[in-house]
Amino acid sequence: MIVVPDDFPSVFAGTEAERRAKGLGEVRVFTERGADEEQELIRRIDRARVAINIRAHARFSEGVFAACPALKMISVWGTGTDNIDLNAAGMRGVTVCNTPGINAFAVAEHALTLMLTVARKITLLDAEMRKGKWPREMLTQLLGKTLGVFGTGTIGARMIALGRAIGMTVEAWSAQGDERRVRGLGARPASKEEILSTADVISLHVRLTPETRGFIGRKELAMMKPTAILVNTGRGALVDREALLAALKERRIMGAGLDVFHQEPLAPDDPVLALPNVVCSPHNGGQTPEVIRDGLLAAVENVERYLQGQPTNLVVAPLP
Repeated sequence: MIVVPDDFPSVFAGTEAERRAKGLGEVRVFTERGADEEQELIRRIDRARVAINIRAHARFSEGVFAACPALKMISVWGTGTDNIDLNAAGMRGVTVCNTPGINAFAVAEHALTLMLTVARKITLLDAEMRKGKWPREMLTQLLGKTLGVFGTGTIGARMIALGRAIGMTVEAWSAQGDERRVRGLGARPASKEEILSTADVISLHVRLTPETRGFIGRKELAMMKPTAILVNTGRGALVDREALLAALKERRIMGAGLDVFHQEPLAPDDPVLALPNVVCSPHNGGQTPEVIRDGLLAAVENVERYLQGQPTNLVVAPLP
């Protein structure tokens, strides 16, 4: 049996991907919220052999694996696997696959949009004009400015290309220290400290791991220019929430464009929503018809290949 325990908001039900999955056997799809509770996720997985993971709010913990011994494979829609205890998966003999790169261009476009929207104060100007005003704000031109990109995977690589396309000088940091790749992408290799102190815009494209949690904290924010913009389309926990709120309130950086948050959905009274120098979007940078179609089909294709004994896009491959 294949289960989709977390299709909320629903993108899988009724698609070509669901029809293709049904060709592999019984499929159960849950389209209501609830998979973020461990016992409810366990109930939904039940005796399924395969889970297709749609949303990061479903957390596959050691407790979930222990309670669901029939589960042998998880196929993740997307790249991030920080919601899965990968060590526990391997120890319990669970194969984990993802669908890397499919949403890369869409997410990079979204990061560019957030950067431009903050720099040009679009949301502020639009709101003022709708009140009958004619604001004359001073805006930020990005031509000739420096873009600092953390992470040079598929999304980071595309962000480098987009930054260069609008005339920015690009500095980049590779988690693997691969300076050759950075140069090949048309950026200048730089240390974390160099980027923080020189970049006019910083865009985060590193994976969330124990090492990158709080990657940007109070110390890092203090190193940034007061005119700098921070863009995060990776994971909310890459940035220390309280440190970011303080830096934005006190105008120690110019602004931020955020597609990801520590709590999702974001609470209506979250203080970040009251800040005029922040542009927010609801973790939907990759929400395009093309990405959804191709990503869901790729997640099902991972299941097909696993069942054929030829798993692809492996994140965890249990020991034989």
